[in-house]
Amino acid sequence: MTNKKDVIIIGGGASGLMAAISSLECGKKVTLIEKNEKAGKKIYITGKGRCNVTNNKDISEFFDHIMKNKEFLYSALYTFDNTRLLELLHSNGLKTKVERGDRVFPVSDKASDVTKTLLNIINTDKNSEILYNTTVKDIIVNENNEAQGVILDDSKKLYADNVILATGGKSYPLTGSDGYGYTLSKKLGHKVINPVPALVQMLSNDNWVHELMGLTLKNVDVSLTIGGKVKNSQFGELLFTHKGISGPTVLYLSNFIDMNKIHDTKVKIDLKPALDVKTLEKRLIKDFEKNNNKMVKSSLDLLLPKSLAIKIIELSKIDKEKQINQITKEERKLLLNLIKNLEVNITGIGSFKEAIITNGGINVKEINPSTMESRIIKNLFFAGEVIDVHATTGGYNLQIAFSTGYLAGQNVH
Repeated sequence: MTNKKDVIIIGGGASGLMAAISSLECGKKVTLIEKNEKAGKKIYITGKGRCNVTNNKDISEFFDHIMKNKEFLYSALYTFDNTRLLELLHSNGLKTKVERGDRVFPVSDKASDVTKTLLNIINTDKNSEILYNTTVKDIIVNENNEAQGVILDDSKKLYADNVILATGGKSYPLTGSDGYGYTLSKKLGHKVINPVPALVQMLSNDNWVHELMGLTLKNVDVSLTIGGKVKNSQFGELLFTHKGISGPTVLYLSNFIDMNKIHDTKVKIDLKPALDVKTLEKRLIKDFEKNNNKMVKSSLDLLLPKSLAIKIIELSKIDKEKQINQITKEERKLLLNLIKNLEVNITGIGSFKEAIITNGGINVKEINPSTMESRIIKNLFFAGEVIDVHATTGGYNLQIAFSTGYLAGQNVH
């Protein structure tokens, strides 16, 4: 057991890097193992390459944005909150700024600067080493159910007093988060809650949806209905894609989809939430009077983007070539209903390749929330997306990764 380390960390993403920083802070000797040629691959693509590093809201408000197992995260988020994270980044030369929705980004708008800052802290510590292009095949556990190190793909054994598993979930597998952390955990008797894509686009077979590909709607009210009942709703942006719908509102609502009831799932869009039906009708009548002698196909041009206006008319089945002054009261009601209740039939959700985060992972009942240590294997800790926790977009998921990583690093023996 020569050159035995205090800590081996599997995974060099946000949680793994923070676990290394935290362990080094405690004076531990750390080896971080990363299967890619560089660390922080997923950090590079967060926030569209700008890295939404955290959120500036008070930490108590974070829990409203956590979709699953929020109680489990109290210790982690209060031990290493957004203020402490930003203090760490700022004191190591990374300047940040706050944008809409209290989202925090590096001033440079470069996600790579976040990774560089974290790596710089690790690399300047003599107690650290990082192994790139290295994959862990197994975690070594002794007869007393204590983690003792890892076995690499080439069968080489590395020993340590503690192992921190920070391998990520299954979203964006090209970054290395392909779910192999679940395999390692299952071998040791841990239960894995079935991982499914979260914060992901919704799929639809409605042709008119695909024909609007690339169109973004702002300030719309979007509701998810299952079996005719509203499950949740969100105000903001929606984007039409070649497969269905996306954008911040849709990503958020994708958390509430039940794949067992997908055949009965719809999204309803209120295109003019600021106007009630009566006010909208008055507005419509006014617009119609202005364009009295024009054809129906241009009747909604003052109210909606042209491509969408045409689709609404097609969906209403009103003759496009008819004159506006010939629209009946019933036809006007049809248009009003489509503007306030535009329905998209949902057939599924996008894949892990495009999901921002994973819903599922190591069962939190098998992890001590005060330390992140496994309740099954002593000296084995978990951090980040491999755990069955996730939040909405806005910097919350990265903060969870940093906080759980930090807490794990502080509690190694």
